[in-house]
Amino acid sequence: MRGQKAAAPYARRYVLTFRKGLTMNEKKFDPKKLQNLNDPQRLIDIPPDYIWEKLHIEKPGVFVEIGAGTAFFSVAFLQKFEPLTLFACDLSEVMINWVKENVSSKYPDIIPVKTEEHTVPLDDRIADLVFMINLHHELEDPSLSLEEAYRILKPDGKIFVVDWKKKDMPEGPPTKIRCLPEKVKEQMVNAGFKDVVIYNELQKHFLVIGEKAIFTNNK
Repeated sequence: MRGQKAAAPYARRYVLTFRKGLTMNEKKFDPKKLQNLNDPQRLIDIPPDYIWEKLHIEKPGVFVEIGAGTAFFSVAFLQKFEPLTLFACDLSEVMINWVKENVSSKYPDIIPVKTEEHTVPLDDRIADLVFMINLHHELEDPSLSLEEAYRILKPDGKIFVVDWKKKDMPEGPPTKIRCLPEKVKEQMVNAGFKDVVIYNELQKHFLVIGEKAIFTNNK
């Protein structure tokens, strides 16, 4: 399973109107701004080491990033934690093509995967870790995306979600479309995850981590 590469979202610039609420397209990151996703400040605001020390994964095997964008965080996690394979998933054809052209040749263990809104074309129980960074607030139905993450995780696999705190700040999406970590935790539990924990130490972002049960009733 060797292949290509992808990244994640951050200093996002949003195309939004505020008249009668937001359409789904207005919540999505504009692919024309993809270079914003490669801002090194993102690794300061969301340090991979901070996340990793809370995951307690002993043998990194297969990682899956959903909403990987330019594979910025996929690259960081590959370099630091050395999984055998990292699938960088995104629903944007622009992002996937950018990753193929700019990342795959350097990091053949990062494999870009084109997804749909709530479906990831990977096998059941393939991943040791699934993660989403600054994606949750964009999702049309986050519960369906979490159920899909549950499907592709191995029993005892981990998931983490990082997203913007719901407070006013210069960066990131409008406060009105941000989500609360308590809601993300509730959605994870409803999707079947256990031992779900919220971390709020980061200045701009929250972190929610969950685990897939070893005995899953074939789910």
